[in-house]
Amino acid sequence: MEWIERFNDAVHYMEEHLTDEISYEQLGKIACCSSYHFQRMFTYMAGIPLSEYIRRRKMSLAAVELKNGNAKVIDIAAKYGYSSPTAFNRAFQSVHGIAPSAVRNDGVSVKSFPPLTFRIAVSGGAELNYRVKRKEAFRIIGVSKPLDSEIENNFAVVPALWQEAAMNGTVERLAEMTDTAPMGILGVSVCNDEEQWKYFLAAASTKKAEGFEEYMVPAFTWAVFPGEGACPGAIQELERRIVTEWLPTSGYEYDNGPDIEVYLNPDPSDAKFEVWIPVKPKNTP
Repeated sequence: MEWIERFNDAVHYMEEHLTDEISYEQLGKIACCSSYHFQRMFTYMAGIPLSEYIRRRKMSLAAVELKNGNAKVIDIAAKYGYSSPTAFNRAFQSVHGIAPSAVRNDGVSVKSFPPLTFRIAVSGGAELNYRVKRKEAFRIIGVSKPLDSEIENNFAVVPALWQEAAMNGTVERLAEMTDTAPMGILGVSVCNDEEQWKYFLAAASTKKAEGFEEYMVPAFTWAVFPGEGACPGAIQELERRIVTEWLPTSGYEYDNGPDIEVYLNPDPSDAKFEVWIPVKPKNTP
């Protein structure tokens, strides 16, 4: 399947550039999506973040070189892109549990992490409801935080923004200003490769911004998936199923637009929500 082949081509690119700086943007181009969407899909499919996979592959090869050769630790560190022995030592210990200098000692064990290969696997069985709709550009207003190009570095950013907004009344104000679809409090990840990545906590509104930031969500075709349950676990599980079960056989692929989470009620312990992902038919330029 073309979709799987693209991801295997991306893995091959990583293998060829483990001693270089691996371009996440290039990985996205190989997989025909943004670097943000590539990282999300990779994490759901592989079960580990992209940066951790790359770290494990580098440290796996570094361990072999240290164990079987005479190269100095500082030279191996530089080869795999670490600017200081301290940073390399930290990365090596996080993977192998020992210092690089200890690898050549008799009886010392290290770990091997072979390259990934993606294959189609039969999974699912449970229904996954969705609808596909075309929506013209719409305006959102709210508050935002910049996001790092490695998405796992943002895991603390988004919850902190929501907590702050809940405590200072921002969520209530945005709820009152919502007057157009999608109706609800929105979490919008603006993470294409042409502009600064941002996460918006926002509302779709035609009203005056009154101190809020504004952003125009471009026109896209959206695949919309409803869900419910305790968040963030329920929405993360839905997003995992979208990527691993629905997307590979849907006839669609990611378009270069934001991901949107629509929260339809305010109770995180029993939330009702929708996940909107921008899509286009496969093989569409």
